[in-house]
Amino acid sequence: MGGAIRITEVTITPVAFRDPALLNAVGVHEPYALRAIVEVSTDQGLCGLGETYADEDHLRRLRSAAGAIVGMDVHALGAMHQRVAKVLGASTGSDGHGLTGTITADGTVDRVFSPFEVACLDVQGKAAGRPVSDLLGGAVRECVPYSAYLFYKWGSHPGGEPDSWGEALDPQGIVAQARRMVDEYGFQALKLKGGVFPPEQEIAAIRALREEFPDRPLRLDPNAAWSVETSIDVGRRLEGVLEYLEDPTPGIEGMARVAREVPMPLATNMCVVAFEHLAPAVERDAVQVVLSDHHYWGGLHRTKLLSGICQTFGMGLSMHSNSHLGVSLAAMTHLAAATPHLTYACDTHWPWKSEDVVQAGALSFADGSVQVPKGPGLGVELDRDALARLHERYLACGLRTRDDTGYMQRIDPGYERKVPRW
Repeated sequence: MGGAIRITEVTITPVAFRDPALLNAVGVHEPYALRAIVEVSTDQGLCGLGETYADEDHLRRLRSAAGAIVGMDVHALGAMHQRVAKVLGASTGSDGHGLTGTITADGTVDRVFSPFEVACLDVQGKAAGRPVSDLLGGAVRECVPYSAYLFYKWGSHPGGEPDSWGEALDPQGIVAQARRMVDEYGFQALKLKGGVFPPEQEIAAIRALREEFPDRPLRLDPNAAWSVETSIDVGRRLEGVLEYLEDPTPGIEGMARVAREVPMPLATNMCVVAFEHLAPAVERDAVQVVLSDHHYWGGLHRTKLLSGICQTFGMGLSMHSNSHLGVSLAAMTHLAAATPHLTYACDTHWPWKSEDVVQAGALSFADGSVQVPKGPGLGVELDRDALARLHERYLACGLRTRDDTGYMQRIDPGYERKVPRW
């Protein structure tokens, strides 16, 4: 199939899917997670898929950008990025839920552009009869390892039915959760979302995980809930236990102070979340591992650019996750497969969801890894009935912007969001 493949229509469908009561440094997950499915239709009958956030302001920007890219060739990704930037102007998103750090004007453009780029790559792959990983330089690994993402959690949302995972509010609950993750998915690496309880309790949970799983890499992410002094103390006490410590304290300067005093690498998806953050982070040696995320680094090609920069300056590369569906898992897997420098197991929220918008069979876990889909493009197709059902839920559920803190305060009016908390 030669020549230009022009975009004729862009459809953006917000969806809501059930989410357990997972606790974090700023509150608790609401009963539904919000995502948007992007479909790019073309004049050659091919349709590409992307997935992104569905907060109200982000949807507004997506719709503005969608109108601007109609008529463009799906191969013109550089020009497309420029056109999205022009449409958005100096518009700046916000980290309303407090978990992803400062969002700049350039970072806002990248977040809006990303799902369109993924969808265009899906079209390109379908036209060429090749998987997206081939368009990124070819897979260097056939299976991509992921890590178990452990959360402190309630057994149910207030007033709701208990979920199948049960309560996890102490080290024993976290170990039981990890055991199920390992038994069902085969995860080799384990990550605990911290910043929920005083550091002493979370240290105890990490030590309990080490006792139960003596050979698996462990990670701890308190989402900048600790002061510099607390971070240094915890880091020193967990010497030889953690593979890396993620975002213990706020900001590049704070991370640099901690990095000078603790024995393990520091990782981030909060203080380095856009290209303009890389230079100061390198200058201060604040971060040793960057957690990439194509959803906010501008898509798959720009994440490959990030990988090259990290490799140049001796920084490791891992992958961040937010609550996501199968379109994102497919994109993440193709990207990780084609990125040699991404040597850490990637994060994923996959086990926490019980429904999806893609047809079953293309994505599955074995030994903690996902095999790279072999079909053309992303290798996944929409389940139209499921998409319609989750869109109807979006319309009915009343949630329009993620607000972990507000939800927690409705349950516990005395709850305060503090950074740092300890």
